[in-house]
Amino acid sequence: MNIKILSANANLYSTKRLVEAAKARKHDVEVINHTKCDIVIEKKNPVIIYKGQKIEHTDAIIPRIGASVTFYGTAVVRQFEMMRVFTTTESQALVRSRDKLRSLQILSRAGLGLPKTVFTNYSKNVKEIVDQAGGAPVIIKLLEGTQGIGVILVETRKAAESVIEAFNNLQARVIVQEFIKEAGGADIRAFIVDGQVVGAMKRQGKEGEFRSNLHRGGTASVIKLTDEEETAALKAARAMGLGIAGVDMLQSARGPLILEVNSSPGLEGIEQATGKDIANHIIKYIERNV
Repeated sequence: MNIKILSANANLYSTKRLVEAAKARKHDVEVINHTKCDIVIEKKNPVIIYKGQKIEHTDAIIPRIGASVTFYGTAVVRQFEMMRVFTTTESQALVRSRDKLRSLQILSRAGLGLPKTVFTNYSKNVKEIVDQAGGAPVIIKLLEGTQGIGVILVETRKAAESVIEAFNNLQARVIVQEFIKEAGGADIRAFIVDGQVVGAMKRQGKEGEFRSNLHRGGTASVIKLTDEEETAALKAARAMGLGIAGVDMLQSARGPLILEVNSSPGLEGIEQATGKDIANHIIKYIERNV
């Protein structure tokens, strides 16, 4: 098969591993920088131009779209879909996953456990917002933040009110979430490919850090999911319409709570923590569907 990997950086670990896995299974593979693609739209003839050449004879794409270029990256994925090319992540699912608020609403409708979350239109009644989230301490998140950036743990009510007021004055949209103390600064990532959990790790924030992101100095170790955690992860990916997903969960006294469903989860942390060839699972997913 002819596989294209949509990635703005061919040197990223995840991109290189996908290339290796595709070649190991005897496929033709090429990395395409989606930000450099030109989209040509005309009646019944969708075309993508890359480096002056028309992209043709493509069987499948693997989108690795960065959050900062979601709009254009999604347009490129949609154009491939119009060309009847299989994609491991559909354009509409990608859009949904990048909208934190919409994602939480979809997960809530699916009956999944979530940290209590409050969102308002720059409400002046910040005291009530903190109360609705369960009182201090609370987590305040920028809607546009990624990799733990723009996520703040606020210990006291007064501080929470001040932070929310500051963001409101900057016209920066935030959500306020309850703090799950028993999680102990750790979360779980379940990596899902084609309706199966192919790897899971527990990420622990460094000492004094409530965020467990590996980009922020957290550590990862392999974990065996409980039946409840595995069911929740699979249900979350299915609700978001994602064939490939990194489902982030907190372990709480009331069961697993979904934090986020990532549509372009990195491979480095999960492969190193579990010792599993996740990239190979992704290539096999394509083989089953093309």
